[in-house]
Order: sequence, then C-alpha cells, then structure tokens
Amino acid sequence: MPRVKPRSAPMPLPDRPGRWKLLWRRQRKLLRPTAFASIAVVVAIAGFVAVSTIGRGPSMSDRFGRASAEAGLAIRTVVIVGREKTPEPLLAAAIGAIPGRPILTYSISEARTRIESIAWVRSAIVERVLPDKIRVVLNERRPFAVWQNQGKFTLIDQAGNTVTDSDIFTFADKLPLVVGVGAPLAAGGLIKSFNEFPVLSGRLVAAVRVGERRWDLCMTSGANVLLPEGAEPAALAKLAELQTSKALLDRPLQEIDLRLPDRLRLRPMAEGPCGQGGDRVATPAKPTTTTPRRAT
Repeated sequence: MPRVKPRSAPMPLPDRPGRWKLLWRRQRKLLRPTAFASIAVVVAIAGFVAVSTIGRGPSMSDRFGRASAEAGLAIRTVVIVGREKTPEPLLAAAIGAIPGRPILTYSISEARTRIESIAWVRSAIVERVLPDKIRVVLNERRPFAVWQNQGKFTLIDQAGNTVTDSDIFTFADKLPLVVGVGAPLAAGGLIKSFNEFPVLSGRLVAAVRVGERRWDLCMTSGANVLLPEGAEPAALAKLAELQTSKALLDRPLQEIDLRLPDRLRLRPMAEGPCGQGGDRVATPAKPTTTTPRRAT
C-alpha cells in the first residue's frame, strides 16, 4: 500500500494587536508630518533670532551677511584663470572682492559687468566657491592688428573692437598695420585672404582703407597695390601669381593697379608716400623718457 504522508499541523495565526496598540499606530502616522513641520519652524525661528541678535547692519541682508561671515562664509582668496594681458590693478578693482567680507552677499552679476567693461576682456565667468573663494575665468580679446587713424594708434581684435591704446610698440613688429576710417571692421577679411598666399608673406607694410570702400596695400618694395572693392581675394590671387611668375613686387614700381579684372596697370617708381588714404602710413614710435634739465 502506498504510504500516506501525514498532514502538517496548521500554522498558528498571530495574535491580533490590542486596541491601544492599533490606536497608537494610527496616531504615529498622523504625527510625523506635524513633527517635521514643527522642527522646520523651530529652525527658522532660531535662524531669524541668530541673524537679528548676532548680525549688525541697516538691513536684513547686511545682518545675514555679517552672521554668515562670522560663521566662516567670508571671502579669503580670489583665483583668476585666463589672465594674460589684462592689467592686474584694473582687474582687481573690477572684481571688488574684499577679504573678510561676506561671500554670500557678494554680487556675482555686478562683478561680471564691471570685469567685462575692461577693454581687454571679451567675456568673464565669476563664481563663488564656498566657503571662502571667488573664482574668475577670463576670456581675453586677442590682438589682431594695429589701427592707425589721424596719427593715433590703437590695438584691435579680429572683430574690430578696441583692445587698448597703450603699449602699442610691443605689438608693432608682430601685427599688421591697418590705416584709415572703417579699417578695423573690414581688416579681418582682408588679412585672412592675404595670409592664404605664402609668396606675399612679409611684404605688407600697411593696408590703407580708401573711402571706407576698398583697400590699398603699401608693400615693402615701396609699391602701392590698389585692390578692387569687394573682390580682394581674387585680386590677391592675381598678385601672388604675378609675383611667382614675374617677381612683380621686386621691381621698382610705385603703383600696381588691380582694380580692373581684365587688365593690369603699372606705374614706375617716383617720389611720393606709399598709400592714398587719409593718413600717411607711419610706424608706432617707441616711447622715450627724457630727463628734465635743472634750472640754472
């Protein structure tokens, strides 16, 4: 006969909680939100009392700043990233981060506005790094050319923005010279096209803007190259071809007229300034210091 497996005894049911235990469980669930709210209120009141009693100042923000500074949230260091040419005293004044002042009330937006008003700065990022650090990241303008206008020299970037009008001599031998009204805004495209032809490299003295419409190029040979309005790349390609095949820029020529696409006009060398713009082409002079004579 098959063996019959005995049935196991049924598991005993847990005892039902008492009435008071059930009541306490229900009340505990209801009391949790109330307890958290009570704690938040107590913390807020404590913070308000601390700011009111510890801080000193004409306004609540001043009191809060003073209290936070006394708690350790005060400016201790300023870290600057990306500064190369921006004058340090000018930048420090624009940042305006005074050691010991509350870091939480330091205005990031106002500092950024002041910093970006400096001519050398294209854009800036200002950050708080708690508990005690201000971090400034600079994106400086890159000097692209020296602009001569009415005898004055200014350093400009590729977009034509003024960078500085001081210490120009430092950049005179490294950057192209552009001359005349309207030259800064148009110089970027011209210089880019000119640099595409290695055979012309090192031969440009200055680019003179004529009538705010077109360019004359003053070359190291003394020749004045007249470019057509709006067709500079094609004219420069033609000039590069003539230099390669005919050594045109090595000849004693005063004028090379490329304004007409189907003909070339040349004028032999004669006395006269290079360039036909409103300014005579010049070179930024190195500043000199003189010692005044003692009166006798």
